[in-house]
Amino acid sequence: MRDLRIVFMGTPEFAVKSLEAIINAGFNVVGVVTAPDRPAGRGRKLKESAVKEFAKEKNLKVLQPTNLKSEEFQDQLMELNPNLQVVVAFRMLPEKVWNYPEFGTFNLHASLLPQYRGAAPINWAIINGEKKTGISTFFLDEKIDTGAMIFQEKVEIGEKEKVASLHDRLMEKGAHLVVKTVEAIQKGDVQTTPQPDSGDLKEAPKLTRENTKINWEESINRIYNLIRGLNPYPAAWCYLENSSEELKVKIYDIEKVIQEHHLPNGTVTVTDKQIKVAAKDGYIIIKEIQLPGKRKMDSKALLNGFNFAPDAKMR
Repeated sequence: MRDLRIVFMGTPEFAVKSLEAIINAGFNVVGVVTAPDRPAGRGRKLKESAVKEFAKEKNLKVLQPTNLKSEEFQDQLMELNPNLQVVVAFRMLPEKVWNYPEFGTFNLHASLLPQYRGAAPINWAIINGEKKTGISTFFLDEKIDTGAMIFQEKVEIGEKEKVASLHDRLMEKGAHLVVKTVEAIQKGDVQTTPQPDSGDLKEAPKLTRENTKINWEESINRIYNLIRGLNPYPAAWCYLENSSEELKVKIYDIEKVIQEHHLPNGTVTVTDKQIKVAAKDGYIIIKEIQLPGKRKMDSKALLNGFNFAPDAKMR
């Protein structure tokens, strides 16, 4: 059995569960690398990453480099003398960093690689209407999410599932897979498989203002999947034309109704305290929405103080 000295690299809540699982399994974590503190909230106070907060609770050494290529950071890392690095939801590492430990650097990715390489695999699996996704561990190499595969597990996606619940299920399963991977490396019996790099590969690019906007000319299923694949973060958005106003709104919880109609796509109707938006082959029923400068609210609360004009339209 190898005597492991692990450095863990990660930033958001998704990574905390894996770090916690490694510690609970009794492995020696000699340090944690996470993002620098960031200004957040109305007061713009510096906020620590979720991984840093957890690492401090466990009295772990924390490094927060602004530049992963800097000599200062790399010297600090080498002082920790890791022989294994575990990466979960972190930045791309320079080769000198990922290639340093004797037993390598492995990453947990929330997809069935080689599908959905990139920054937002959980969101894009739902946005594209997938029925299943999963988690993968692989050794890092010089490209993004392309290294030799170690383990992989499938996860079913519910027909109405939103990204929040899928995120949490993958986070839990991912933590178990990370421990399984560390145990295999400790025993020295890891079997890797090269990733196939051909066929119909779908990507998971960073979410932007452009690719999170609702196009009401698309099919009702495409709109439905986009909205649930972005709920709660960063949220799908569009413009609401309401009489002489144009408002940028975010749309969260919805239902879809397949039904024939003759309304132009994007037309808003309000019936029986329901906000319905016409789309191809049916309606999107808005259950939770956020107006500019307001908190998100359910449709009944919105209709108590907001009037949709007869010609209101989403675009």
